[in-house]
Amino acid sequence: MVYWNEIARVGLMTVLLILGLPSGGRVSAANDRTAILIKKVEGIPEDFIKGVDISSVIALENSGVVFYNTNGEAQDIFQTLKEHGVNYIRVRVWNDPYDESGNPYGGGNNDVQTAIIIGKRAAEQGMKVCVNFHYSDFWADPSKQMVPKAWAGMDLDEKACALYEFTKDALSAMIAAGVDIGIVQIGNETTTGMCGERAWVNIAKLMSAGSRAVREVGREFGKEIMIAIHFTNPERGLAEYHRFGTLLESYKVDYDIFATSYYPYWHGTLANLTTVLKHIALNFGKKVMVAETAYAYTYEDGDGFGNTISKRSALAFPYPVSVQGQADAVRDCIQAVVDVGEAGIGVFYWEPAWIPVPGNSYNQRFELWQRYGSGWATSYAASYDPEDAGKYYGGSSWDNQALFDFSGNPLPSLGVFKDVDTGTNPDEN
Repeated sequence: MVYWNEIARVGLMTVLLILGLPSGGRVSAANDRTAILIKKVEGIPEDFIKGVDISSVIALENSGVVFYNTNGEAQDIFQTLKEHGVNYIRVRVWNDPYDESGNPYGGGNNDVQTAIIIGKRAAEQGMKVCVNFHYSDFWADPSKQMVPKAWAGMDLDEKACALYEFTKDALSAMIAAGVDIGIVQIGNETTTGMCGERAWVNIAKLMSAGSRAVREVGREFGKEIMIAIHFTNPERGLAEYHRFGTLLESYKVDYDIFATSYYPYWHGTLANLTTVLKHIALNFGKKVMVAETAYAYTYEDGDGFGNTISKRSALAFPYPVSVQGQADAVRDCIQAVVDVGEAGIGVFYWEPAWIPVPGNSYNQRFELWQRYGSGWATSYAASYDPEDAGKYYGGSSWDNQALFDFSGNPLPSLGVFKDVDTGTNPDEN
């Protein structure tokens, strides 16, 4: 699904000239919120989760990326997000994303300490955090669910114990540091497995170990923390998601939220999304949310590393690839979850800040990706994941789906999180 090997080594400044985007911090039409139309989301609750996953942000900042506000002034991205209506931050957690020499795997190097830094900055802006445990040392998704290095060779009981202890220790450290945890995700996109396990009896045992740790931490710190289980591919319909709900119920997995990924170019219609989530809510009594969504605002490539979504992608695009199309995609996804009813609690946008790192050449950016882990993977990740990261390491394949332009200015589509409450009309400005 991801065209990691489409590396057209285009210089960043060349791309900026093509797009007419500013090279750093200047106010332009690209961040004029009055330039787009946002239709009000009917029936949206005041406490609806309007979240973003900016797990790569520390590595990006370490690489020299600067984010700006709508006045073209350098500003803490967490403040900018809050000003645009974001109320929740999602952060992934890997066990040990480093090789034996301490070199980073990349993708933000999201260990527990990185999650604490991100979580504290979110708390400073009054935002809650969704902690997304992958239970892997690097990316976990339907194509791979690799066991952490330290847990390799463990039997199932040993692994469940290790997972319980890791979850409890990590959450305790985050809360003690001042992170306001509202949701904990047990596994990431667990459609095909989790933590090296493929049989559901084993997956459920590991999930239950993680859930038990969350409940104990919640009681210890006097916090109400919801537990989410995350799947993909809602386009497969009611039968598939009913099967997941039934498996979780029959194995008595303790959780509160049934979460799904929803990318408009992969995962079917919004009407179907509402239907399958409403089915889960009615038949299993769970809250539901979209844990990941995104959409492209341009086909351009900002860092010379091939993008996941490009003109070469053999996909159906239900919206124009434009800033307005991006805003419409997010707005309509929010409406689809709201239409579930009271059980529909929120939507998270995936990696809206994963923009190009500075550099006038691919080689300059590559050095930063390697040093700080600000690309999707470094060459060092080959020691853990030789078949994917080890072959296609490099920069961000997501920069054209960010909610910031290639220079760190907020796009008008970022305002969708705030504007869905009332709607906007650019003709009135």
